[in-house]
Amino acid sequence: MISYSTLGVNDTDRSIGFYDAFFALLGCERTTTSPTWTGCRKKGERSLLFLTRHFNHDTATSGNGTMLAFLADDRSAVDRCHAAALERDGVCEGPPGVREGMDPVFYAAYVRDPDGNKLCVYVRR
Repeated sequence: MISYSTLGVNDTDRSIGFYDAFFALLGCERTTTSPTWTGCRKKGERSLLFLTRHFNHDTATSGNGTMLAFLADDRSAVDRCHAAALERDGVCEGPPGVREGMDPVFYAAYVRDPDGNKLCVYVRR
């Protein structure tokens, strides 16, 4: 349903380092880079996530209530993504684990990237 998503970033190099480490554990890779934006996708898929500086040169801010969720292959990948995010200036918004009140096989971790964008990595197993 979604062809691409865009996240605003303030420090392109820092964000690329964060997402390269985070996405490598999910089978995703950087596909394109320019002076103002970078595109990432999961191998074999068409949808893209773009990291971009704002075209109007304002400071990028995170959306209130906005979150992107990424599917992992297994619980170990959820754990490793969470750890990789924290090692690269991410902030924990919920450690890896089964979420109370959710399906008992919904295992997830929540982080904010260096620009405050909320991310979830999860698996249903």
